[in-house]
Amino acid sequence: MMTVKNVITSEDVVAKALKEKIEKHEARIGVIGLGYVGLPLAVEKGKVGFPVVGFDINAARVDRVNAADNYIGDVKDEDLKEVVQSGILVASTDFSRLAECDVVIICVPTPLTITRDPDISYIKASTEKIAKYLRPGQLITLESTTYPGTTEEVILPLLEMAGLKVGHDFFLAFSPERVDPGNKRFSTKNTSKVVGGMTPICLEIAYALYTQTITNVVPVSSPAAAELTKVFENTYRAVNIAMVNELMMLCDRMGIDIWEVVEAAGTKPFGIQTFYPGPGVGGHCIPIDPFYLTWKAREYDFHTRFIELAGEVNVEVSYYVINRVIRALNNENKSLKDAKIFVLGVAYKKDIDDMRESPALKIIELLRKQGANITYHDPFIPVIEPHGGSTIHLESVPLTDEVLANADGVLILTDHSTVDYERVVANAKLVVDTRNATKDVHENREKIVKI
Repeated sequence: MMTVKNVITSEDVVAKALKEKIEKHEARIGVIGLGYVGLPLAVEKGKVGFPVVGFDINAARVDRVNAADNYIGDVKDEDLKEVVQSGILVASTDFSRLAECDVVIICVPTPLTITRDPDISYIKASTEKIAKYLRPGQLITLESTTYPGTTEEVILPLLEMAGLKVGHDFFLAFSPERVDPGNKRFSTKNTSKVVGGMTPICLEIAYALYTQTITNVVPVSSPAAAELTKVFENTYRAVNIAMVNELMMLCDRMGIDIWEVVEAAGTKPFGIQTFYPGPGVGGHCIPIDPFYLTWKAREYDFHTRFIELAGEVNVEVSYYVINRVIRALNNENKSLKDAKIFVLGVAYKKDIDDMRESPALKIIELLRKQGANITYHDPFIPVIEPHGGSTIHLESVPLTDEVLANADGVLILTDHSTVDYERVVANAKLVVDTRNATKDVHENREKIVKI
C-alpha cells in the first residue's frame, strides 16, 4: 500500500495555506448533494468543528436540514440538531456560496440511462457550478460512484476552463463513498476511505482532509485507481450474489434447500464469504456500478463477459420469483390472474427506508401485468411513488390478521426484523418467502414456499 509523501514546500503557498486551514479545522466545507452520502458526510465534518455549507437543488430538502428535521436513517437526530443549531451546518440552494468554500465535495447520484449507460449529468452539472465560482486555494473532491477516468476526463477539463492550474491553484481528488444504509457497525467515521489525487500535492491535501474525520484513509496512485476500486467492490458483490442466485434456481430443480446449503457452507472458517440469494439486487450500487465498468471497458475493445453475465442472472431472478408465485398458486388450484397478492416488504434490504432500485418494484410491475391484485405492507416505506421508470403508486396497508387471511398469497420480498413472521404464516393461506424470513417459524410450514 502506498504512503502519502509530504511534497508541499514553503514555495507552494496556496497548497500550504489550504492544508493548514484543514488541519486547524478552519476550512469551510461545501457538500453538494444532501442525500444518503452527503448529509452523513456534512454532519461528520461539522461534528469536529468544520463550518459546513450543504448544497442541494431540492429546496424542501434544504429546508428540512435547516430545521434540523432528519430524513436519513444513518444520521442521528441529536447530531444533526447539534450542528444546525450551533450554526456549524447550514444548507442552501444558492450555489454562488461555493465561492465561500475552501473544500467542495460532490455527492450526487450517478444513475443509468434507459439503455443502461452511465448518466453522469449530475456530476457535470455540479462541476459546472463549481467552475463558475472556482478560486485559488480550493480542494474539489468527487465521492459519487463512477467509471474510471471521470475525474480526469470530465471534471478536470471543466474546472481548468476557469484558467486555474490543478495542483498549483486548485486541487482535485476522487474518494468514493462507502455508505451502507442501516449498518449499525460501520459508519462514515470507522469505514476505511480510499483517496486518489490528480497530483501528489492534491493527494496530500485530500488525505489531510479525510484523516480529520475518518479512522483509516487509504491513498492510491490516481483518481482512476480510486474510481476502479469502488466499482470493483460492488462488482465483486454483484458477481457473488449472481452465483448464489443461479445456484438457487438449480437447487429448485434438484429439490435441495439453497438456504441450508449456503448456511452450511458458511461454517467453513476459511476460503468462503457468505452471500445469500434473493428476489434480485437493489440499492444504488450493486444494480448500477458494474454497468459503469462494462461501459468503460468497451472503450478499450474489451468485453466484461463475466460481469455482464452476472447482471443477466440478477435480472433473471426476479422473473424466477414470478414463476415460483405462479407454481405456488397452481398448487392451491388458483391462477395468478385476479389473485390477491400481499407483498411484505418493498425496501431493497431489511430495516431501512430506502427503495432505490429495489427488486420489489420490478416484481410488483410484473405481477400486475399478469393480472394480479397487489397490496403491500412495509413499516419503513409508507408509500411507493412512480420513479426511475416505475409507474407504481401504492400506499402501505396495516399488517392485520384480516389482510393476511384475505390474500391468496403473501410474498415476502424484504425481511424486516419488526415483522412477526409466525403471525404471518399462521394467518396466511400461502407464503412465498424469498428471503428465508420464516426460517424460525416451526408451525404451519406446509404453507411456506421458499425460493
